[in-house]
Amino acid sequence: MLSRTSQRCGRVAMILHWLIALLIALNFAAVWVSETMPRPERMQTMNNHKAIGLTVLILSLVRLAWRLTHRYPAPLPSLRGWEKALARLVHTLFYVLMIGMPLIGWAMVSGGGPVSVFGVFSAPLLPVPTDRGSAGTFHAIHGNLGTALLVLFGLHILGALKHQLLDRDGTLGRMVPFLRAPG
Repeated sequence: MLSRTSQRCGRVAMILHWLIALLIALNFAAVWVSETMPRPERMQTMNNHKAIGLTVLILSLVRLAWRLTHRYPAPLPSLRGWEKALARLVHTLFYVLMIGMPLIGWAMVSGGGPVSVFGVFSAPLLPVPTDRGSAGTFHAIHGNLGTALLVLFGLHILGALKHQLLDRDGTLGRMVPFLRAPG
């Protein structure tokens, strides 16, 4: 089934959610471990980081299109107004960051030549300033967006755990296939 039940997200939404989350986690890990690597290994790791970032961008655009064209389960009636508003805000910010961060990263490296996406295709250069100052600005923005994404990720996990462990409302079952959906 590619759609959803009344209280569970569909398989496509779940697959995109968890695949993007995994790729983002891999990208953070790649950056952290590459800091202590010798230059050749660091360059290969960062090439993979770029390819994963572009993959996240593509998958996030697919996920956004899917989200806009498929109904999402209605909020649980037990949620308070502030919880609904916070959930909407966090999800909106996730889309902004999952799309914006790879775009800024792509802009940052556009002065260095096309980015190979796992040898399958090369992403073209973006028509952005490629001077050293601009690249530095893109780098700073990319890093700040990464920090924001980590904070948002932490809030998302805390919210999911709150619903699962404190509220016991089954919200987590909407996106985790092996958990029971609410209702």
